[in-house]
Amino acid sequence: MKRKILFGAGLLFIGWAATSCEDNCGFCKTVTYENGVAINTGTETEYCGTDLLTQKAKPDITVGALVTKVECR
Repeated sequence: MKRKILFGAGLLFIGWAATSCEDNCGFCKTVTYENGVAINTGTETEYCGTDLLTQKAKPDITVGALVTKVECR
């Protein structure tokens, strides 16, 4: 009986541990603006953990009147 309870508790713990890492996720896309108006929008991609932090840390790129930035939600 104790083995069944321990087995069930172990399964619950593994399920919880596998999904707890997914909390720090977000969707990011590249958007290009010309004079403050969006002229091109990339597709959204999901990033998690350090990949999400890397996307959020990317600087805006300005070429003339065009500004390209990564926007995350």
